Amino acid sequence: MQKTVVLNVVGMTPALLSHAPHLRALAERGGVRPVSTITPAVTCSVQATFLTGRMPSSHGCVANGWYFRDLAEPMFWRQNNGLIQGDKIWHEARRRDPDFTCAKLFWWYNMHADVDWSVTPRPIYKADGSKVPDFYAWPSELHGELRAKLGDFPLFRFWGPTADIVSSRWIAECAMHVYDTRKPTLTLVYLPHLDYNLQRLGPDHPGIAADVAAIDDVCGKIIRKVEADGACVIVLSEYGITPVKGDVAINRALRRAGWLVTRDELGEDKLDPGASDAFALVDHQVAHVYVRRPELVPKVKALLEQLDGVEQVLDEDGKRAVGLDHERSGELVAISQSDRWFSYYFWLDDARAPDFARTVDIHRKPGYDPVELFIDPAIRLPKLTLGWKLLRKLCGMRTLMDVIPLDPSLVKGSHGRPTDDPALGPLMISSHADLLPKGAVDAPDVHDLILDHLFT
Repeated sequence: MQKTVVLNVVGMTPALLSHAPHLRALAERGGVRPVSTITPAVTCSVQATFLTGRMPSSHGCVANGWYFRDLAEPMFWRQNNGLIQGDKIWHEARRRDPDFTCAKLFWWYNMHADVDWSVTPRPIYKADGSKVPDFYAWPSELHGELRAKLGDFPLFRFWGPTADIVSSRWIAECAMHVYDTRKPTLTLVYLPHLDYNLQRLGPDHPGIAADVAAIDDVCGKIIRKVEADGACVIVLSEYGITPVKGDVAINRALRRAGWLVTRDELGEDKLDPGASDAFALVDHQVAHVYVRRPELVPKVKALLEQLDGVEQVLDEDGKRAVGLDHERSGELVAISQSDRWFSYYFWLDDARAPDFARTVDIHRKPGYDPVELFIDPAIRLPKLTLGWKLLRKLCGMRTLMDVIPLDPSLVKGSHGRPTDDPALGPLMISSHADLLPKGAVDAPDVHDLILDHLFT
């Protein structure tokens, strides 16, 4: 077996390599190929495809979250590895060699994965409503070891308005510690930094070059260490982020049509999915639309196709064609135009928005909300406001961290729809060019290509 390290550098594209000297050097002494990604081109779905070699129709990860019909609840960003259906790459590797070991570091669906070592974000939610930064590690003694060496995981630098390079540096230090002390055969490392400003500022913003250089420096340190140890290096990305000029408020359209139902809770609108004839769970540029009554599907499809910013609406045949025909998928799947994205907003008056709408709350929102990357520009002294709210929390007082705006126009980049230009899409770099195909890499083939690096 050949030790192999896979760096999942979120948002990296062939076009951005010009700002990444370490990754570019790896590509020049090895090889680089564009990746033909899947629909939806979002984190959980693409990672599951890389790990299983299968499409969402088989592994079931149809988005970063979906509607659990038996619970009548939408759930995003769950963490149990069992949600990925079917065998993963480490199962096949163990069949080939029982001495194979695997470290899964911050890739999604990480908890309770039957790998040898795993680490992933896992906040502690206290009974008083507070959220304490923490992480999950297996075996459990690894948690104390990493915390003693690296300190607390910087959760609030991993997502939200203060997200930056600090979290990716922590992950990289974690990866190098696990590599040095455990010597895994396969090390999977997720580095999220580029996700932030590519969505905040857009990929054409001049400041992006500095973000690329920052994550490239992190990658360079890992690459130097593991190549000196004789390991193969693979760099992957899941999607490319494209410029956007506005959102598509799909749930507001469904509500105006009378199909989406809300209930009043203390003067706030709350989505009632179990009572709704149709509602959408949005995920960047893709939206799963759940339609309760089969006879309504053609009417809902016709409405969605007329919405400004919608490129296509997939029915059963359409889902089958892109590998999304799974029971977890919506009856319809809407895909936006390349310069638009789907917001989850279902209220018609911001005064009736639920309290969580103005907070970072990835679990209660029925869909992905990139506006969580911003502090409300209407707050005159944001640092002072944040500091005061945090102080109140530290003193044990209940405090709503309502600093997130309700302005989707702030978002300048999105993904989910495969890019039209391969140079703006995901890539695969290998230190061993002879193990790469001649042309573009189909996302499901990444599974076998990693195995080739391990066993060739």
